[in-house]
Amino acid sequence: ILIVSDSNLVKLNLLNNLIKELHEIDFFIYDNVSPNPTIDEVEEGVRFYKQHHCQAIIGFGGGSPIDVAKIIAARINNHKSVSKMRGQLKIRRKLPLLIAIPTTSGTGSEATLAAVIVDSKLKEKYAVNSPKLIPKYALLDPTLTLNLPKNITASTGMDALTHAVESYIGKSNTKYTREKAINAIKLIFKSLETSYSNPTLESRKDMQIAAYDAGCAFTRAYVGYCHAISHQLSALYNYEHGLTNAILLPFILDSYGDKINQDLANLSYLTNLTSRETDQKTAAQIFKNKIKDLNSNLNIPSFLDINEEDIETIIKHALKEANPLYPVPVIFNQNDIRNIINLVRRT
Repeated sequence: ILIVSDSNLVKLNLLNNLIKELHEIDFFIYDNVSPNPTIDEVEEGVRFYKQHHCQAIIGFGGGSPIDVAKIIAARINNHKSVSKMRGQLKIRRKLPLLIAIPTTSGTGSEATLAAVIVDSKLKEKYAVNSPKLIPKYALLDPTLTLNLPKNITASTGMDALTHAVESYIGKSNTKYTREKAINAIKLIFKSLETSYSNPTLESRKDMQIAAYDAGCAFTRAYVGYCHAISHQLSALYNYEHGLTNAILLPFILDSYGDKINQDLANLSYLTNLTSRETDQKTAAQIFKNKIKDLNSNLNIPSFLDINEEDIETIIKHALKEANPLYPVPVIFNQNDIRNIINLVRRT
C-alpha cells in the first residue's frame, strides 16, 4: 500500500494508529506533498508507487495529500499526462483501490470526484474531475483533528462553508445536494467557532461530517466563481485555498445581487438566523452578515496581497475555469471579476 501524506503529519506521528492497524501489510509512505501540490509531486508519487510494487493507495491528510493520492491513482492505469486529464471525464480506466482518511475538516476531497493540482510551468491551478476519483472508502476519525492549529481549523472550516453555499445557490442543485448543503451549513454554524476557540470531540466530529456533506453536495452540484478565482490566487501566490475562499465568499455573494436573495433567505430561515416572517432581502443580508461575522471571529483577514500586473491573468484563468463548467446563478464578465479582485486586494 502507498500512503500519501505530508511530512508534518509524519513528524506529528498522526499515522501511527493507521500503521498499527495495517498489521503485516507492506506499506510505503510518500510524504513530499505541499499545501498547493504540483504535477511534479504527483509524478514523483507515481514513480514511488511503481518502484515499490504497490497495489492500493491511502490518502492521509488534508485536501492536498488526498488530491495527490487521487491523481497518482489515476495515473497508474490511465496512460496519459495529468494535463490531459484536466477538466471533465478524461479518466477512462479503473483506479487501484483508493481510501481517503481526512485529518482536516474542510476540503471534502474524501467525498468528491475532483482533485485540484498546480501546473508550475503554466502557473495555473485546475481541477481534474471524474467519478472514478471518488475514493472507495472514506474514514472519518475526529480524533485526528483534535490538535489542528487554529488557522487551519478556521480556513478549512470556511472552505467547507463555501462548498455548501456555492453548491446550494448554483443552478445544478438537487433535493439531495440541497439537503447535504443545509446540514453542512447548520453544523458549521453550530461548531466551527467552538472548534476554533475551545475544541471538543463533539465539535470536531460535527465539522468532519459538515466537510463530508459539503463535499457530497458540491461534487454533484459544483461550485462557483469563489473557487474559480481562489484557485488562481493559490497558484500564483501559494495562498491556502480555504483562506482565499473565506475572504472571497462575502464579496462574491454581494456581487450576485438580488438573484440569490431567495436562496440565501431560505438558508437564513433553515439555520434559524431569522424567522419566516423576516422579509427575503433582510433575511438574505443577515445570512451574508453571519459569514462576515464568522470570518471576523476566526481572525481571517479581509484583504489579500495581489500584484496589479497579475490581475488580467487571474481574470482570464478564472473565467476559463468557471465558464461554462460552473452552474453559477449569475454569469460574470471580465469587469465583474476585476471588481471583485479589486475589492479583496490590499491597497
